[in-house]
Amino acid sequence: ETDTMDTFVDSSWYFYRFADAHNDQLPFDPQKVAYWAPVDFYSGGVEHAILHLIYSRFFARVFHDLGMVDHKEPFTHLLTQGMVLKDGAVMSKSKGNVVDPDSMIQKYGSDALRLYVMFVAPPEKEVEWTDTGLEGSFRFLARVWRIADQWREEATAANRAIIKHDELSGPERSLRRKTHDTIKRVTADIDVRQQMNTAVSAMMELVNELYAFTEKGQRSAQAAQVAREAIESLIVMLSPFAPHTTEEMWQLYGHAGGIGAARWPQFDAEVAKAEALEIPVQVNGKLRAVVKVPPSIADAELQEIALAEPNVQTHLAGKTPKKVVIVKGKLVSVVV
Repeated sequence: ETDTMDTFVDSSWYFYRFADAHNDQLPFDPQKVAYWAPVDFYSGGVEHAILHLIYSRFFARVFHDLGMVDHKEPFTHLLTQGMVLKDGAVMSKSKGNVVDPDSMIQKYGSDALRLYVMFVAPPEKEVEWTDTGLEGSFRFLARVWRIADQWREEATAANRAIIKHDELSGPERSLRRKTHDTIKRVTADIDVRQQMNTAVSAMMELVNELYAFTEKGQRSAQAAQVAREAIESLIVMLSPFAPHTTEEMWQLYGHAGGIGAARWPQFDAEVAKAEALEIPVQVNGKLRAVVKVPPSIADAELQEIALAEPNVQTHLAGKTPKKVVIVKGKLVSVVV
């Protein structure tokens, strides 16, 4: 029956056929499938959570029982992505509520469209389409381009020797710490958590830090080194989301061979560590102070500093706290 054969049946094992697509003797060569399968990462719409995915698992078990594959589950990791809504309803041609990507690309470019889809929400959540959000992605890419262009001449001429972190000025150390912390966060968000929206958010924070650094008038040779490291790391991290824009910037920074050949930036855990933490102090659930302390501070010392804050003392009104709860590196909560 043709309607079923070319959809539910064929879609249940196509990933095996991909491993040996030109075999005219067998569905596939078991040795070739043993090399490629099971699928490392499979992403599909939530509407596939039943039927297609259940049938795929069923086919994998059948092939396993036949001795054609060496695994019982077809996918090692599965991400079920949410639906895109328009005016509260799922986008559908039959409903006539779809957004024409061609017109969006013509106005904003494919990179802005791609970035918006990745940034708007966690991949497993439903998302309501808005043109305003797309404009925001377009403006962000323009900001990245401007800051990269501002530093291009000095950064490309900067010494590429290893940066000695201890010899940097305060603003230089701050930007470099933000760069390495961003690499750490983006790498984990993409490779481990599959949370593309928070990866983009982290890169936006780095861009803000770059602008703040630039506005401070940092233009020394060391500043150019630090800016180059930040911008080139940003370009590579942004490339999966905005490949066309980043390809152009990568060339502007003097790199040949295309950004696809670039190494993913590596972070230094020591550099990425915060030099000081800003810890909010609450009294009976209300924020009363923020204390700046070293990351390695002991809980007892942090409690002593928090309770000594003048505004905290005012709200204690001479009373002894019933309880002091410390959330490591995040919060001090005083209950009176």
